[in-house]
Amino acid sequence: MPGIKLHPNESFDEAYRKFKKQVDRNLVVTEVRARRFYETATEKRKKDKISARKKQLKKLYMLRRYESRL
Repeated sequence: MPGIKLHPNESFDEAYRKFKKQVDRNLVVTEVRARRFYETATEKRKKDKISARKKQLKKLYMLRRYESRL
């Protein structure tokens, strides 16, 4: 769980900014959104398949970009 320690001379805005950063790093919001609704097994497989394809396309794009520089 994210948490921060306040310094005596720190303003509320600085502390709030630090807290938001920690929440983003720990993926709290994304996990809550994912658990909000029940996903069936087929939906999970479909999402995994889409993400795998995106990763593969990104890898291919980076490889082609690297080769074009040679």
